[in-house]
Amino acid sequence: MVRAYTRRDYIRKTPNSRIVQYDMGNLKDEFPVSVSLAVKKPAQIRHNSLEAARIASNRLMQRAAGRLGYHLKLRVYPHQIVRENPMATGAGADRVQSGMRNAFGKPISVEAIVKKDQKIITIDVQEKNFEDAKLALKRAGMKLPVPCKIVVDKGQELIK
Repeated sequence: MVRAYTRRDYIRKTPNSRIVQYDMGNLKDEFPVSVSLAVKKPAQIRHNSLEAARIASNRLMQRAAGRLGYHLKLRVYPHQIVRENPMATGAGADRVQSGMRNAFGKPISVEAIVKKDQKIITIDVQEKNFEDAKLALKRAGMKLPVPCKIVVDKGQELIK
């Protein structure tokens, strides 16, 4: 039997993702308003950016709504492995390296591949904390390498 090899077979160790949590806040209650951060263009978002966006939005929501006043969910997972062909610099570097020969590269990071209009972060809140959730998502969007928009998923009629 012939085995088909994939590129993942050549990668010995997958780099760990820095994302600590995917669900934060109150995981049990139902909230009437749901707001999401969606990307405007297809992109590749590294785990460092996702973790920075999560921390920024979670910290603001904890201060504004309290520990049990919201539910924040990170909706993407970084699966794609990023590789880099390390190049030497300095004197004598041309004799050390082999250029593009055997240039498969070493794994350095992982990233999430997102499509246009895909939701990255969702926050469920009460009506009174809607503006705080919008601000938290705006701050999270600043940490990402792609333009983002804020979408109201649920409770459009409750907010004005």
